[in-house]
Amino acid sequence: MPLLTALVLAGFVGYGAAWYMGNIEGNFALVLFLATVVTGLYWVAERLVFLPRRRAAAQALQAQSDQRRSDLAAQGISQVDGDVAVAREKLLAQPWWLDWTAGLFPVILIVFLLRSFVFEPFKIPSGSMIPTLLVGDLILVNKFTYGLKLPVLNTRITGGKPLQRGDVVVFRYPPKPSVDYIKRVIGLPGDEVRYFNKQLTINGQPMPQTRISDFFDATTSEYFKQFNEQLGEKNHRIIVDDRRPAFIAGADQFQYRDNCVYSVEGVTCKVPAGHYFMMGDNRDNSLDSRYWGFVPDDNIVGKAFFVWMNFGDLSRIGSFQ
Repeated sequence: MPLLTALVLAGFVGYGAAWYMGNIEGNFALVLFLATVVTGLYWVAERLVFLPRRRAAAQALQAQSDQRRSDLAAQGISQVDGDVAVAREKLLAQPWWLDWTAGLFPVILIVFLLRSFVFEPFKIPSGSMIPTLLVGDLILVNKFTYGLKLPVLNTRITGGKPLQRGDVVVFRYPPKPSVDYIKRVIGLPGDEVRYFNKQLTINGQPMPQTRISDFFDATTSEYFKQFNEQLGEKNHRIIVDDRRPAFIAGADQFQYRDNCVYSVEGVTCKVPAGHYFMMGDNRDNSLDSRYWGFVPDDNIVGKAFFVWMNFGDLSRIGSFQ
């Protein structure tokens, strides 16, 4: 068992190293699931097999010691050298290969359950959601609002609230589902979304925008026009770069691309059933549904709702719209 355990642990370490070096495309949900299963098997084996064996060995050692003392006492010898207490403790102690498997199972199980069904942490990797979310924000994603899904398989097992226009969601990037993206829900199934000359219109109704003070982006040391935009009941901020053209350059060939019409003024898309149209709040610096298409409902991971840490700016901690 020690050799087998060493090989199993080496496999996890090797996978992580290859992922870190960029040699393979990692899947953290799968790794966490496998770690839970493997450590769970060791935990069960510890409770049913290994721990009873160690206890039996310790009891046998104690029985031998007691018998020896009894035999010596019968011969009139009351002072006996040797104490088996230390030896018993060594027999009862978990070996390293159980300590690194069965001993970690409760912690790994809790992390697995929390991450799969309650909250998942996510780090903002780019500026596409500025000014709402900044690079380096560590956020929490609610995994149950839209219904619970089986980990790894991503099969929905419970109903939930439908996505609302204006929600900020994390989803699996359609062209590469192993990568998570975060954007704002702009169009719901059946909506006609138009983004012409940097004005958003949904089902023929322009979304209200109110100009507010310019936003200073510390990462680029530049000011950008900033607006409050109303999407249904959600009021949020967006920024616009007047130097960027309204034309959507370099759109991919994605599924349901025929639902979109591109022009020099922008794009108009009809959102297909079971899909959503996503955009970043940094409207001129966001690769989103305008470029790579619609997000299937099956790709939705959860609703982003809280910044729990930003090591460069603690004032960022809190909820957001």
